[in-house]
Amino acid sequence: MTGRAAVHVEEAGGHGPLLLCLHGIGSSSAAFAPQLAELSSYARVVAWDAPGYAESPDPDVALTLDDFADTAAGLIRERGASAHVLGVSWGGVIALRLAARHPELVASVIVADSSPGSGTDEEKAAGMRARATELAELGPRAFAEARGPRLVSPDAPDELVRRVVDTMAASVRLPGYAYAAESMASADLRGELPSVAAPSLVLCGDQDRVTGVEASQALAGALPRTAFVIVKDAGHLANQEQPGRFNAWVLSHLRITARIPE
Repeated sequence: MTGRAAVHVEEAGGHGPLLLCLHGIGSSSAAFAPQLAELSSYARVVAWDAPGYAESPDPDVALTLDDFADTAAGLIRERGASAHVLGVSWGGVIALRLAARHPELVASVIVADSSPGSGTDEEKAAGMRARATELAELGPRAFAEARGPRLVSPDAPDELVRRVVDTMAASVRLPGYAYAAESMASADLRGELPSVAAPSLVLCGDQDRVTGVEASQALAGALPRTAFVIVKDAGHLANQEQPGRFNAWVLSHLRITARIPE
């Protein structure tokens, strides 16, 4: 049985289309600070802390990918008829399941540095499931220090690396992270991608060392109404490492799909 969980959100902007932002598996709403700051001039930007992350309470039961998608759907219903959904990495997998599961709620999808899910490969799925044990053994700070630097390009400034590590350390904990990891490990969206009716934008940092450009290409190739963009000089967190370029592409997409005026 699927259900909704309680979540904390950050919101900015009081007019325009709704832009719902779903963060990656090691992050929180803090990852979307550049989008909340800039895109809120054109849209109502809402960024969640996924259930069991950062300021959101721990779920009472284990959550599946459908549960995460249904929780996001609830946020949209509370705020209007539909939303443009921006998902980074794991958030992109949730966004695509949301678009397939609740098409009436999704005006468009923006997927950044994501993949069809770790369930497409046994080794990737096993590695994803092992992360919960790693977090339990290391604790959030050491876990973040081990993983955070790979999320940006090798030439990323030290300040950004520290911010990414600090955000992860403050955001991840058990059991929420374990539920997220299992949802990712079980996900294989390849069969449902062709049914996503909403127009989509797929972005990927040219130096993404986590999911990589090929995974984003696979998404773009399977989605029926899509544009594919490479973000120069960016790693896995393109929205944070190159926010100006990233936001420009998102705004261009919204001008087309939501008819935001120039």
